[in-house]
Amino acid sequence: MKHSPGFEKLADEVRQEVKEIEADEVVKKLKAKADFKFVDVREESEWAAGHLPEAMHISKGVIERDIELKIPNKDAEIVLYCGGGYRSALAAFNLQKMGYTRVWSMIGGYRNWTERRLPSKI
Repeated sequence: MKHSPGFEKLADEVRQEVKEIEADEVVKKLKAKADFKFVDVREESEWAAGHLPEAMHISKGVIERDIELKIPNKDAEIVLYCGGGYRSALAAFNLQKMGYTRVWSMIGGYRNWTERRLPSKI
């Protein structure tokens, strides 16, 4: 998907401030049953069309409002993903500002996962 230059610039700046994780590492965590929250920040329609294994849905539009209700522990490990890695980076940045200490944005998002045919079930 082609994004506007301003959005891409903002996302690139934010990505310098957040931790990113490769999809392969997330697969390892899921298979090891690691204690972390896997959060899809895409829109409801994107979630309904398909989502990654073991993920919960909190869209980018409401994550700052709802995160403390759904994941109150600010030291919980959280891996966020979106369609391609931009929105999850923006969400990770905001969660860090809210005091969450172990937030990751998954590089390449849902698109990278599905193009690489990573597991749809764990």
